[in-house]
Amino acid sequence: MKKNITILTCAVLLWGCTDFLIEAPKTSQSSELTMSLYAGLNQATAGAFSRLVSSGWYGPGFVFESEMRSGNGKRPLQTDYTSGRYIVSYSLDYNQTSAPSLWEIAYYVISAANNVIDNLTPDKIKTPITQQDFNNLHAECLFLRALGHFDLVRLYGQSYNYQPDSPGVPYIFHVDAPTEEPARNTVREVFDFIVADLRQAESLMADNYQRGQVSDPAATCTKPAIQALLSRVYLYMGQWQNAADYATKVINNTKFRMWTPDEYLTVWGRDIAGQGEVIFQVFGRSSNSYDAYWEGPAYMTNPAGYADCAASNDLVFMYDEDDVRGKLFKGVNDVVDLYWTLKYPGKGLGTPDYNNTVVLRLSEMYLNRAEAIVNGANVPGVTAASDLNIITSNRNAPAYTTVTRDDVFQERRKELAWEGHLWFDYSRCGRGMVRTDFTGTALVNKDVPYPDYRWAMPISERELRVNKNLVQNPGY
Repeated sequence: MKKNITILTCAVLLWGCTDFLIEAPKTSQSSELTMSLYAGLNQATAGAFSRLVSSGWYGPGFVFESEMRSGNGKRPLQTDYTSGRYIVSYSLDYNQTSAPSLWEIAYYVISAANNVIDNLTPDKIKTPITQQDFNNLHAECLFLRALGHFDLVRLYGQSYNYQPDSPGVPYIFHVDAPTEEPARNTVREVFDFIVADLRQAESLMADNYQRGQVSDPAATCTKPAIQALLSRVYLYMGQWQNAADYATKVINNTKFRMWTPDEYLTVWGRDIAGQGEVIFQVFGRSSNSYDAYWEGPAYMTNPAGYADCAASNDLVFMYDEDDVRGKLFKGVNDVVDLYWTLKYPGKGLGTPDYNNTVVLRLSEMYLNRAEAIVNGANVPGVTAASDLNIITSNRNAPAYTTVTRDDVFQERRKELAWEGHLWFDYSRCGRGMVRTDFTGTALVNKDVPYPDYRWAMPISERELRVNKNLVQNPGY
């Protein structure tokens, strides 16, 4: 991992976010001056969010690779609908030279966030600001740092509930000297640091804070986004009461509401300014130089585009006839057993089109709380069935009377399909994966039992070469 990222990192990040901010950052200032003024720190923080849309993270490699590995996706057999992308993730044919690319991208953003945090000191900031202004920026950067490490440890580490003391990823708190070569923290340590960062962010951020001068407020950090991520992190740790309590904080926030059945078919990919279910999403637009462009989600799942990521029959045929979620898959040209998710329809901005990627939304909070309750959490007046029925009643799906762990798992798969969850749900729940509708040739990787080395991805050869203190995951 390249560690010698200086103050210039945040200045460079600003170039990629001219559509994220309504007012483009000024380029005539020196980086030192930029980082000593509140306006510069504020813009640098906004700029750090812009790289989340990179092809290796939410734009959409991190998400789609998970779907292709997990059994929700498949590669079309028809050559008209494939360009050769996502072969490695679908066949689980990973090695040191074909490793996921999240490592470099996430640590870049983490370093940018750390750079702002390190400069958020009264002796360095020349512009007068209130303590709350100071705290809000600090909280946003803590959120970014936590999100980056959370996605990294999920991808490159084994499950917290399986091997918490096995290697996770290095947790980086400061912009490091060029010669520093950090070793991997344990999975347990990484999760503890993530929780600490998010809890501090929650305590620092104003309840009503909303970043101004942005094209999409839902693509910024707010206190509900911090709380929603905490609910997810606690779920991965098996801390059921905490997962339920933080989900409840978001559910009780009147800013959010469940989409109706009619809305569910129309809301995806659009700029919806935080209305409805979206708590946090990544903003896609052509003027963001980090946008994946031809590699973006709208083109990857479009039969008229690259079309490498189709939906499997394993998923498409799970839904009841009237369930609107099942209508969010489209066939093409009467080709048998070939369907595409419609969660990434684009914004109608041309070819290739641009799309937002939802990261946190309200229905996940109901699912988190239902799972926590099934596992022993207590929320007065709430049952696992009542939470799942909030979802099913808004999807025209059958109601539940009793709920098991299997019910919650299957409901998560149906509700959160193509949002990047299923692979990690298998892992954190200790479940083996079985794929029925599989078009790959590497049958040895068709199914993955649990436990298995393949639940942790390999670190790339480049990162191992530049940091001698990193150790590779077993099996690679």
